[in-house]
Order: sequence, then C-alpha cells, then structure tokens
Amino acid sequence: MYEGPVPDPRFPGLRRRGFLAAAGGLAGLGALALAGCTGPAGDAAEGGGKPRRGGKLRAAFAGGGASETLDPHLANLFADAARAKALFDKLADFGADLAAEPRLAASWEPNAALDRWTVRLRKATFHNGKPVTARDVLYSFRRIADPKKAFRAKASLEPFDLKASRAADEHTVEFALKRPTADFPNLLAAFGAYIVPDGATDFDTKPVGSGPFRFVSFTPGRSAVFRRNDDYWDGAPYLDQLEFLVANEESARLNSLLGGQVEYAHELTPTTARAHEGRGQIEIVRLRNSAMQAFAMKTDRPPFDDKRVREAFFLLTDRKELVDGALSGAGEIGNDLFGKGYEYYADGLPQREQDLDRARHLLKKADADGLRVTLDTSAVAAGFTESAAIFRDQAAKAGVRVKVAMGGKDSYWQDTLDSGTLCCYRSGAMPIESHFSQRLLSGSTTNATKWHHKDFDALYQQAQSTRNKEDRAAVYARMQRRLYTEGGFLVWGFADWILGTARTVRGVAHRAPANTLDWARFDKVWLA
Repeated sequence: MYEGPVPDPRFPGLRRRGFLAAAGGLAGLGALALAGCTGPAGDAAEGGGKPRRGGKLRAAFAGGGASETLDPHLANLFADAARAKALFDKLADFGADLAAEPRLAASWEPNAALDRWTVRLRKATFHNGKPVTARDVLYSFRRIADPKKAFRAKASLEPFDLKASRAADEHTVEFALKRPTADFPNLLAAFGAYIVPDGATDFDTKPVGSGPFRFVSFTPGRSAVFRRNDDYWDGAPYLDQLEFLVANEESARLNSLLGGQVEYAHELTPTTARAHEGRGQIEIVRLRNSAMQAFAMKTDRPPFDDKRVREAFFLLTDRKELVDGALSGAGEIGNDLFGKGYEYYADGLPQREQDLDRARHLLKKADADGLRVTLDTSAVAAGFTESAAIFRDQAAKAGVRVKVAMGGKDSYWQDTLDSGTLCCYRSGAMPIESHFSQRLLSGSTTNATKWHHKDFDALYQQAQSTRNKEDRAAVYARMQRRLYTEGGFLVWGFADWILGTARTVRGVAHRAPANTLDWARFDKVWLA
C-alpha cells in the first residue's frame, strides 16, 4: 500500500520487511551492518528548496489533559509518541513499508537457533554527554517489562529473557530469548520501546534522552518546549526550537494554523482537507490509508461474549456507507482485520458485506432479539461521532437499538480500555505481528476487545518461532481467520491521515504512515 524508500546500494538488505523478507530457513537472517546511516530518512526531504537552519516550529496535537507525562514508556497518544520521538531514540523503528530500520542499533545478528541475538550499538550520546551503552538498553527494557507496571511495549518485549540477557561490552548487548524469534527486529522497534539512561525515573521535570531535541519546559495538557540537540548522532535538527501545543478540538488546531499561531496541525478531518486543499493558504498532507477505523466489542462480557452476536454485528455493517459518510470517502473499506496491505495480511478472505437477514438470524439464535447496546464515542478522533451515528442507523434496520454515548476527550482512550462493551476505536500503522502482541494476547496492556485465548497466544508464539517465512505466514493467516470469524474488532475502514502545515514548512514526509519513523520527524523539518 505504501511506496517505500529506494533501497540504498550500500545496504542491500533494506527492502520491504528488511532482511527478514528472505524466504526459507535462515536466508537473510545474518548481520545487518548499518553503521553510519545518517541523513534524511525516506521521503522526509520532501518540500523543495535547500534546507536552512533556524526558527521555531509550533505543532498542535490532541493531548491527554493534566495526566500527560514525558515518560516515553507510557506513550499512548500520538502527541505522546511525537514528544517521545523528539527527546528519545529506539534501537530500531518502522519505515514507511513497516520494515524495521536501525536507529541506535548499528547491527543485529542471530545465532543459528534464533533464540539469541547480538545487537551492536552505534556511537550516540545522551543530552547530559554520557554515551548510550548496553547498560542503558538493558535498564530500559527491564523497566518496560516490570511485571508491576503497564508500559505500552511490555507485551511486545515478552519474548525476551531479560534476566539471561547481558552486556557483552559497553556497546554490545546479547539478548537471550525465551524461544526462537524470527521477527526479532520488530521487537526492537515496538511502539514505546525507547532507550533511557540507566536508573532514570524522573521524566517530567528534566528528562534526558538521546534524541534530536533537548528538554526546555513541560506543562501537562498545554505545552512542551524543546531545543535543538547539536550533538545528535543523526545530524542536528534544522529547527532551533520545537514546541508542542495541546488543542483537542480539530477546529482549534485548524484555526491556530490558519491564524499563524502554529505551523503544523496534526489530524485534520477530510472535510477540512477538501475545503483547503489547493487553495494556497495552508498545505494539506495526506498519509494514505494510515489509520484503521473500527468498533471494538469487548468479548469478555455480555452481549459480546457470545460470538454469534459479534458475527451479527459484522453483518449489520455497511462499510462503504461508513467510509463515505464518516471519512468523506478519504479511505478504503475494511474487512474486520488490521493491516490491509501490510505483510502477512490475509487478503484472500472474502470481503464481508452487509447481510441484515443473516444478522437477525444470528441474534435470534443468541436470544438477543431487540438487543440494546451502548456505543461509546467521542470527538477525540476524526470520524468517531459520525461513524457512531451512521452505525446506529444501520443497526436499527436489524432491530438493534444502539445508544450513542459521548465520552470526554481527555480520558476517552483510558476509559474505553476497561469500561463499556462497544466503542469507537482506531489504530495507526504497525506490523501485523505487533498488532497481535500489543492488542490481542492475554497479557497485552492495550487489549481493548478483551480477547483472551491461550490457544491464540500459543499460535503467536508458534509464528514467532517459525524460521521459514512461508510457514510463518501460514500461522499468521490462521490467526487472522479466527479473528475474521469471531474476533472483537469490527474493522470497517482505513482512513487517510491528514496533516496541515503552514506554507513555510518544508521536509514533512508524505508517505510515512502514523507511528512510523518519518511521521512527526521534526528533526528533518525546516522553515523556508
């Protein structure tokens, strides 16, 4: 779905899915030596003109209110992720094609059994001048994996045996794994797997990272100000300063952009894009089909603990009407699975269509005639309130009464993780295996559908331990067939991700889905 960067002849392994794309056995699983990989990544140099240094860019994002933190291991919202990316680094991150690309890691190499991987670090320093070492990496991963905490990347790091992992020397980490893991680089690139200094606990008053910007100030729910890190290993940013401003209303972000109070507005609606695209006042950037749009059904409680009710809801849905109405046509229809167009996506399954007669039949068999259910939504994300209203009317045609409940923007995401039975949901880009590990395993900390099945967990572990790519793909396909039949995510569409910038802004990536390396890559942005 996404056009990735042209492979660099110096690093022939960097293609779609990187060196893990080689089919069969251990082919392509050797060392990926990438020391010295610097400069603009992917398409981050788009925008024309010669980059110039200086100036301050103000970026408006929806935020999380007074509970916001700069702790990168707690990053959950897009605003959190963008701030974390500015201050910190990961060992790897996902390119536009969802292949893992090296960052603080200069190379990674497995043993023959795929259960021990050696990671060598590039030369990089924290903002306090201390080098990034193997001890910092192990501290960071052990902190994330703390069983008493609920850090975002915790489930993704589950395959690591961190007690048995060790620092071979200052710049070499030997990771022991609980089982063979072919997709190991994806673990390094997991959302929230940032490297922090050994022993770091204070992130809101004076955070120290190794990222392109240094901390200046932070007011939760309002503003975060950073300045250029001249010693950044990937080259100093062009901007002197970067400020993140919180504006939860899309209209507030747009008006601030139009009025010159900010130069970058994250997440605009399709209606806004149509109204301003090509008019010359601001620039509209469309990141095609970046965001999964769904309704999340909690499978551990009535009425969705009955798989017949879940299947009925799949069949209640007119996906095209939702894409046309809630997204103004700016997207593609979904098929109740995450990751359309990504590697391992089960594109051979029949496209599900609305079938009201079958839906009524299933509801009757489940003793759910005249079912009433509350659909939680919020203006926290584009299309949420519109999709809720459209689905309410679609469900009514099969005798299902849907009550739409508006939630608060500041607490919506946390509230819907545990409470309620049905909610509007979305996700940015990540590899399909990361979607499984973060959202669908029994130990996943962001398991919004409460999908807890030990046999499904076992299939994930089997896939991770399978060396041969075709065999691994077959296991992932089996998992997706299960979700397609009885899962809790009703995936109705994939939306374009829409940004707005001032006409003076250059270097914003146009092909990087949200959550990937070049998205919100403010160290490569400049002001003309």
